[in-house]
Amino acid sequence: MGFTDSAEVAKYIGGIFEAAFDDPEIGPKLEATGLVVAFDFTDPKSVVVIDMANKTTREGVAGGSAPMATMFMTADTGNAYWQGKVNLPLAMAKKKITVEGNIASLLKLAPLGKKLYPAYIARLQGDGRTDLIV
Repeated sequence: MGFTDSAEVAKYIGGIFEAAFDDPEIGPKLEATGLVVAFDFTDPKSVVVIDMANKTTREGVAGGSAPMATMFMTADTGNAYWQGKVNLPLAMAKKKITVEGNIASLLKLAPLGKKLYPAYIARLQGDGRTDLIV
C-alpha cells in the first residue's frame, strides 16, 4: 500500500534519524559529519531534511540550514532502503536514487544506516504498519 501522505513519510523516515541521534553509538558519529541532507520523495511528495550537526529533522527545505546533498527517490524506495533491501550504489547506478551535491559524504553515512534497519522495522511493526514491510 505504501505511505498515505507526506506526514507519514516524515514520521517514519525522519523518525529513524531522531532515534539515531539518541543512540549513544550512532548519534555522535552522525553529528560529527556536520552534514545537512535532504530526502526528496515522490509518491507521496515529501521532503525530509536531516541536519546532523544540530541533530534535527524537519519537513521541507525552509527553516534551517541548506542541504549539502539531496537524494531523490520514491517513498517506497526510501522505505525499502531503511529495511536493508536497497543497495545504495546499485540504486544510484540504476537511477532509482539520484543525488545532487556531496555524494561521497552520503556514501560514508551508509554503514551507519545499516545499524538502524532493525529499529526502523520494529517501529513499523509497533505501529501496526506491517503493510510497509518489504
